[in-house]
Amino acid sequence: MVESSPNPVPSPAETAQAALLGSPPEARISEPVADPPPTWIYRHSLPVRVGHWINAMCLFILIMSGLQIFNAHPALYWGNRSDRNEALLSIRPMRMENGEIKGITTVFGHAFDTTGILGYSDQRGRAFPAWATLPGPQWLAMGRQWHLFFAWVFVITGGFFVFYGLLSRHLSHDLIPNQGDLRSIGPAVKNHLLFRHVQGEAAKRYNVLQKLAYITVLFGLAPLIVLTGLSMSPMIDTAFPWLLNLFGGRQGARTIHFIACFSFVGFIAIHVIQVIITGFFNNMRSMITGWFAIKEARHGS
Repeated sequence: MVESSPNPVPSPAETAQAALLGSPPEARISEPVADPPPTWIYRHSLPVRVGHWINAMCLFILIMSGLQIFNAHPALYWGNRSDRNEALLSIRPMRMENGEIKGITTVFGHAFDTTGILGYSDQRGRAFPAWATLPGPQWLAMGRQWHLFFAWVFVITGGFFVFYGLLSRHLSHDLIPNQGDLRSIGPAVKNHLLFRHVQGEAAKRYNVLQKLAYITVLFGLAPLIVLTGLSMSPMIDTAFPWLLNLFGGRQGARTIHFIACFSFVGFIAIHVIQVIITGFFNNMRSMITGWFAIKEARHGS
């Protein structure tokens, strides 16, 4: 009978395994750590999504048809009178001494050459170019019809959204900032300027800058543009004469309406940029289906 040795000689495979297990941590083979799966939340209810897309469509049509209306008299004033010599803003084609036609935009008496964009483009004299107006050709009557129709769609949809927001407490829970939000304005501004965006639990809620922007648009900018638009209607002036006086006269209301319009343009531009840099497909999916993916923040060891 052959007895086994009390100290058997390890096989080459066992020797290699022992050397691996006994090696320092930095010498060991490590497998990559997979990203944790995202957390899915139902971020936008159906009424919010429907209202968002209807108003998005309305805003684009209202802006473009509004520019068509502005082209009929491309100047802004204050008060009730329209005096070309006292225009706050004017956009028009002008013939130079050498016979060349240029687009000149005048703001508070300071003239700027905006040929090719404003005043004169595509060999035609018009304040805003055809691609920026609806309809494209110079067609004031049709521009007014588009503008008035979609203005009422915008008002009705906006009123429904506010009613739903109050009833569902969407406004109080998701949009109105609390004291904690207001104390975080400074860090939020810094993070946005550095393109640092929240992840994990914090990404489930609107940040304070989003809340302030939405509340300002919903209860400030939107009512302002609607009221100034209504005040330019002779029928509304007859029923509510105080409304026109509130905005400094017909030309004053028109100027405020124009400023509010381009405030909406600025809001839309910032909104779209934020949608892109914070995750275009994730944001679009949430506004189409309601579902939003939250990527959990990774913590290094």
